[in-house]
Amino acid sequence: MATLITNIKQLVNVREESKLLRGKELSVLPTVENAYMIVEKGLIGEYGSMQNIKHQTSNIKQTIDATGQFILPCWCDSHTHLVFAASREEEFVDKIRGMSYEEIAAKGGGILNSAKKLKAVSEDELLSISLVRLNELIKLGTGAIEIKSGYGLSVEGELKMLRVIKRLKEVSPIPIKATFLGAHTYPLEYREDHKGYIDLIINEMLPVIAKEKLADYIDVFCENGFFSPEETETICRAGMRHGLKAKIHANQLNFSGGVETGIKLSAVSVDHLETVNGDIINKLANSQTIGTLLPTAAFFLRMPFQPARQMIDAGCAIALASDYNPGSSPSGNMNLVVAMSCIGMKMLPEEAINAATLNGAFAMELQNETGSITVGKKANLIFTKPIPSLAFLPYSFGSDLIDKVMINGEFVN
Repeated sequence: MATLITNIKQLVNVREESKLLRGKELSVLPTVENAYMIVEKGLIGEYGSMQNIKHQTSNIKQTIDATGQFILPCWCDSHTHLVFAASREEEFVDKIRGMSYEEIAAKGGGILNSAKKLKAVSEDELLSISLVRLNELIKLGTGAIEIKSGYGLSVEGELKMLRVIKRLKEVSPIPIKATFLGAHTYPLEYREDHKGYIDLIINEMLPVIAKEKLADYIDVFCENGFFSPEETETICRAGMRHGLKAKIHANQLNFSGGVETGIKLSAVSVDHLETVNGDIINKLANSQTIGTLLPTAAFFLRMPFQPARQMIDAGCAIALASDYNPGSSPSGNMNLVVAMSCIGMKMLPEEAINAATLNGAFAMELQNETGSITVGKKANLIFTKPIPSLAFLPYSFGSDLIDKVMINGEFVN
């Protein structure tokens, strides 16, 4: 039996086929005014203008009146660290007092702090607290998500995280992609033995990850003081031999060489990109790699926002994601990400919505399942409260404008 949704003020991001959007294409957001939609078996079955609605209602189980409401595909958050043991608000206070990201890391804070806290909790405890976070994000409109490891920094810790992500996949109503980020930083015991830790990743972590099918992607934090471009390539190629595609933390703090390394490896995406110039942007624009921007991380760390306008004008394919993590972006609210992209990065509302839906889906290789209003895709949908226009979503950034969220054709409680 099917669900009929009628009188939709505007059906947003309506597409017959999925295509990665780059440059000026990002500003084109197809919509249907005064629309209807039929949802059947958890999928989008049909849609169109109310004046063309087919009066075949014999299989309609329920009808929902969406007068005054916009319906969008759910957000596709392609970069998170959702699985972590505890918050780090004490470091938030350190930052207010003037300590830098690097200074906090040097005293055992940052990623090492999260690794210490993760070691102290069981796999079941980690699953429980992570499931609470995941459900909170679904209620905020996230309908597909990528989750990274990287707070284990040991064979036992990384496998614990990835096993939790695998268990989340099994119970989650939304698609989840898993990324192995063992190369997030060097554990203290390997600070002076980079080769030793890289060997641990390649020879002890990756074979188990491949055997248990714990990850879809491999990621490396390519940054000064963390992993060099050469080390990044070595680790990624090892993962690729096990069937994992590359994603790279690139150019967050410095001109790290991460973007060039990602392009060389045909990475699915290079993420962060706070520190880029015209040459790097042009290289990215001429590649198949997606540039994933994380504006809430730049905001939280008081760094300059990524140059989204320059990247779009150069023809880059960009996605938006939350970078949800306890240290540098303790929020997975994609509604805020979209608003901040418009406010801080001068993206048009249409560009931000496309980057947070369809291009986000491409950044997780889920473009055939979600990211747009397309027949056959999952009915993972955001129903807004009555609003005057689409631009009102990022404009009224402090308001809760979601009325309800539908996942697989069912409303989330």
